[in-house]
Amino acid sequence: MARIRLDHIRHAYSPELAKANNYALREVDTAFEDGGAYALLGPSGCGKTTLLNIISGLLTPSEGHVRFDDRDVTMMSPEARNIAQVFQFPVIYDTMTVRENLAFPLKNRKVPKAEIETRVADMLGRIGLEAKADRKARGLTADEKQKISLGRGLVRSDVAAILFDEPLTVIDPHMKWQLRSELKKLHREFQMTMVYVTHDQTEALTFADKVVVMYAGEVVQIGTPEELFERPKHTFVGYFIGSPGMNVLPCSLDDGAAIVSGARVPLPAGVAGRRPGQTTELGIRPEFVTLVPRGQGIPIAIEKVEDIGSERIVRARLGDNPLSAIMSEDASIPAEADAAFAPDALNLYADSWLVERS
Repeated sequence: MARIRLDHIRHAYSPELAKANNYALREVDTAFEDGGAYALLGPSGCGKTTLLNIISGLLTPSEGHVRFDDRDVTMMSPEARNIAQVFQFPVIYDTMTVRENLAFPLKNRKVPKAEIETRVADMLGRIGLEAKADRKARGLTADEKQKISLGRGLVRSDVAAILFDEPLTVIDPHMKWQLRSELKKLHREFQMTMVYVTHDQTEALTFADKVVVMYAGEVVQIGTPEELFERPKHTFVGYFIGSPGMNVLPCSLDDGAAIVSGARVPLPAGVAGRRPGQTTELGIRPEFVTLVPRGQGIPIAIEKVEDIGSERIVRARLGDNPLSAIMSEDASIPAEADAAFAPDALNLYADSWLVERS
């Protein structure tokens, strides 16, 4: 396994785009620690796959360096980097059997026959294809072929890193949870360095120890699922993580309080003021918004209530701004309600970035 260092990486897909300052990756300067499980999370077009392909060697960055441990691999081929990569759609040998597909990367590396048989048998069990081990891959379903791709990437023990580019897209929904669990189990067993690209927050948060959130070609936060939920460092992280996402309310500041649509909301101790010219916003998760009788909080207008079984989502307006609150199924909802915010769950943002507490 390897520690992957991305040293001031920038990338544009042509010199003309670079001259126009149109970069797919604006600048990424971070590291994935040896043996870590990371997810690159963000919307389509944010640069996730571009960054993954730079790590693998399928792309050479316009600027910066890629290092595996202390070795500069920026100009090396994927083969020379000794990585395994699983793509969004199956890449397999149709004329080979399932067993032969899984054994192929091991045979190429002259692994002893007995070890190949052991590792292939183990992987067949993990991906649930023992019964079809001797079937030609050509006749299998798309999700079964993708299981073979996953198995081929995971069957080797000598790789520097395993990279996954939205590998569960074609997998039957009922199998996704099982395969994510298997990936986590393999990571715990072998401490492989894994980097997993997805736009699905559930996949990212259930797979990774650390989630790398990307937005418009930049890494805006790296953190545990808990850190991303409780302290989003950027408003994008706040509303991208969570369902529904964080309420982001335009505000002004006045002597330790945020003024939201004329209402005064005391800020947590230690939150500094903004610099001149900055735009300020108040962030609060729907889980930390409660409804109280009129006159006991901030006046809101309830627009609708969505019953999703175990809880209800209240959609309201605070002045001109939408506001969501999550209530338990048995909680009473006043006909005319005010909103109350949990003080310790408030986050202040200046120009979309979190204002840290002193």
